[in-house]
Amino acid sequence: MYQINFNHPIHVYFMGIGGISMSGLAEILLTEDFTVSGSDIKESPLTRSLAAKGAVIYYGQCAENLSEDIDLVVYTSAIRPDNPEYIAMKNLGLNSLSRAELLGQIMKNYRLPIAISGTHGKTSTTGMVSEILLQAGLDPTLSIGGILNEIGGNIRIGKSDIFVTEACEYTNSFLSFFPKISIVLNIEADHLDFFKDIEDIRQSFHRFAALLPEDGTLIINDDIENVASVTDGLSCRIITYGTSSACDYSLSDITFDNLARASFTLHRNHDKSQQYPSAESFTLGSKGEHNVYNALAAIALADLLGIESGIVHRSLELYTGTQRRFEEKGCKNGITIIDDYAHHPTEITATLKTARNYPHRMIWCVFQPHTYTRTKAFLSDFAVALSLADKVLLPDIYAAREKDTLGISSMDLQDALRNLGTECLYFPTPNGFGEIEKYILKNCEENDLLITMGAGDVVKIGENLLAK
Repeated sequence: MYQINFNHPIHVYFMGIGGISMSGLAEILLTEDFTVSGSDIKESPLTRSLAAKGAVIYYGQCAENLSEDIDLVVYTSAIRPDNPEYIAMKNLGLNSLSRAELLGQIMKNYRLPIAISGTHGKTSTTGMVSEILLQAGLDPTLSIGGILNEIGGNIRIGKSDIFVTEACEYTNSFLSFFPKISIVLNIEADHLDFFKDIEDIRQSFHRFAALLPEDGTLIINDDIENVASVTDGLSCRIITYGTSSACDYSLSDITFDNLARASFTLHRNHDKSQQYPSAESFTLGSKGEHNVYNALAAIALADLLGIESGIVHRSLELYTGTQRRFEEKGCKNGITIIDDYAHHPTEITATLKTARNYPHRMIWCVFQPHTYTRTKAFLSDFAVALSLADKVLLPDIYAAREKDTLGISSMDLQDALRNLGTECLYFPTPNGFGEIEKYILKNCEENDLLITMGAGDVVKIGENLLAK
């Protein structure tokens, strides 16, 4: 594998430089005086920001973008072997690293690299941890899979030896990392276009946990099914959190205010030093019960780092979430419009349960399924989760990296929802979004709650409505 010498900056080219993770890595290299160039399909706020900092950006991916003066090419799992830039890279004999391999090499430059993993909740928990570290004045470098308003983006370059990043399991990316502290939030079946089954996924998380050195620490949700398959044989310290009092951290007395923000009692079942109270009440600025469990992981990390309890309290109250995580976009004709990135049945359930604790007359959900493989694998689970909404509107599946070879469509999900008694309408292309917007304007009423949901471009529907 090619090894970067950060004391000798080189020219690095990013295929897909506008991605949420790739753009952050490019910005880190720019601050280290590397020459950075790259390509993406279209211009975005992230590519404009990189260009303003000195990166050369090409729009459209073609072989002519690459040249022999490039020392290293970085690519993501979305880049296929038939990509013209990938072919040009091979023909020119250029050195290359995957996005995950580059991120792993960057982590080596820090004394305390922290990796936050899990099927769900990575971005929200990374946001919470980031807020705590910032409020504590620890000046971390942060790489977040979403836009955090507190730092005005997805990346922050700090001057300390602390580095925090999300660790995604897809294509085993996180196995290229070098963490000193790792968090495992949850493990469920997902990315079944890559993993064989849930056992394959558990084995991947075990290998990730085993990357920790003997003096490292794993913070893990003890409620994970068959959690021992992840923790068995590890030589590092293990800190557990969950619902049981046998965990190092547990909770009770969860309540919600009228905006779905949670309060709860944290129980520390292990602290003999009495540095922190054994029982302590917390209030969150973010919404939903799922964020209570994310907060447990963040609190456990803060305790491990010796951060004062008062700072943690203040940080968790200040943190309201990242963009596209139950984000209130605005109101139109008395209708509150929320946007959420949920694209897995568990995430959808968490978001719609949060909505039930939020002011509403009726809950409308515009759900854009993400990838054919995920839709086919979880069709009945999607239907059960979405049935928590009063009315569901479906555009076509967002294909992302896939081609339609499985014979699955949003119509199949519509049928499954109707079989459960949930009112559901399907709006196919070519003008699905436009027809959904017309339907909403005609049928939604004052005090209704409209949620645009999915990992694709469904957010545009709410933004278009607000602009009308």
